[in-house]
Amino acid sequence: MIQWQKSSFSGGADGNECVELAHHKNELLLRESDDPVRILPVTTDALVALIRHVRSV
Repeated sequence: MIQWQKSSFSGGADGNECVELAHHKNELLLRESDDPVRILPVTTDALVALIRHVRSV
C-alpha cells in the first residue's frame, strides 16, 4: 500500500486540492489529490528542480 503525504500548506481538511508525495519501492511518486489515479514517478533531482522553480515564481 502506498502512503501518500500531503503538504502541510494544503490544510488538513478532505477535499483540498494539493500535490501529494509518496515513496514506494525505491521510487518517488507525485499525484494531485483531486485526480489520485494519475500518478507521476519522479527522480529526486526532478523533484528538487520543481520545488526550486515553484519557490522562485
